[in-house]
Amino acid sequence: MKSFIEYSSDSDFPIENLPYGVFTSDKNAQKHIGVAIGEWILDLNIISHLFDGPLLKSKQNVFKEEKLNAFMALTKPHWIEARETLQKLLDVSSPALQNNAELREKAFVKQTNVQMHVPVEVGDYTDFYSSLQHATNVGIMFRGKEAALFENWKHLPVGYHGRSSSIVISGTPIHRPYGQTLPVEGAAPHFGPCKLMDFELEVGAFVGGPPTQLGERVCAKDAEDKIFGFVLLNDWSARDIQKWEYIPLGPFTAKNLGSTISPWIVTLEALRPFIVDNFPQDPTPFPYLRHDDKFNFDIKLEVDIQTEKSPVVTTVCRSNYRYMYWTVKQQLAQQTVTGCNLRPGDLLGSGTISGEAADSFGSMLELSWKGTKPVRLSTGEERKFIQDGDTVTLRGHCLNATGLRIGFGRCEGKLLPAIPFQE
Repeated sequence: MKSFIEYSSDSDFPIENLPYGVFTSDKNAQKHIGVAIGEWILDLNIISHLFDGPLLKSKQNVFKEEKLNAFMALTKPHWIEARETLQKLLDVSSPALQNNAELREKAFVKQTNVQMHVPVEVGDYTDFYSSLQHATNVGIMFRGKEAALFENWKHLPVGYHGRSSSIVISGTPIHRPYGQTLPVEGAAPHFGPCKLMDFELEVGAFVGGPPTQLGERVCAKDAEDKIFGFVLLNDWSARDIQKWEYIPLGPFTAKNLGSTISPWIVTLEALRPFIVDNFPQDPTPFPYLRHDDKFNFDIKLEVDIQTEKSPVVTTVCRSNYRYMYWTVKQQLAQQTVTGCNLRPGDLLGSGTISGEAADSFGSMLELSWKGTKPVRLSTGEERKFIQDGDTVTLRGHCLNATGLRIGFGRCEGKLLPAIPFQE
């Protein structure tokens, strides 16, 4: 398979990827759905009439929407037919698009000439806590080695319901939040700007397929048809606010200040060549959480920090999605075990992804070990947590022995000073 659109071998977006996103351009302020190919975007609004397969011929309107929800609400066979159609249209041997100069002029736009938008109307957002090393690290810091993991952790995917309204697209700045903290144990709480701002390296999975009904469950072995694709996710966290407020109900305002996602949804089909063994689980989960097939992914993940004082970038974390203890199928099964209904566009966050090596920890909380071991940047500066003016960038890609690379693009956000609180 070779595209008539040229791109470099290290491009995140070869013809084998074709992730979905939503964009506007200087020439058109209306939001359009597109797929990334090399440095270009193929506008699916313009070529919707070319989806003439048996399943999509009567569904071409979904490519004229301003969000992906209608397309995602179709079925896995529809998604596969769309992917096959796009790969055929972009193949060097196919004349339909390649030889139509007028259509090509309308249908392709440079990525540098567009503004990307959150591609989905996110109805609900659940953030899980599914990396064993991350949960162990945090537990050791706050409870000691003997009580690092809570008793339930290896029996079910722990999670909480997040705030979908504050999910933002890469490039959106985030303000340092105000909140209550407890700087001194046993003293009175303090109200003011957060002092311990952090990133969390995560991968988000978007739910697809027809909505389920209230009371309907989806077991792990049946969950694949409900998983549309994946994005990078930075779940910004105010650690000092979180520490004071999370007992007894868990994260609240420490997490709802903003969650940044990468603009392109990489489909499950694009990631299939990179499926690896699942993390060994002991004890064996309950039947509703079991699935025999491999459903973990070798996605190489990195986090960069750039300070406001210098253009020099420091990679502070190198991790991998394969470190997940609970798979996204198991997360989805846990989400629905009570009969909670699913809607296309729901987002499941992986939780912070950390490996065993010290430089694979997916948060500043771990990298600086609760502020006791400052992280030295390439500029000579040090960081315990994120400072105002710092830009945090998550990057992710898959690469196999044949040289096939599937990338996610950038998930970037700059931390701005707190907005002064007016009483």
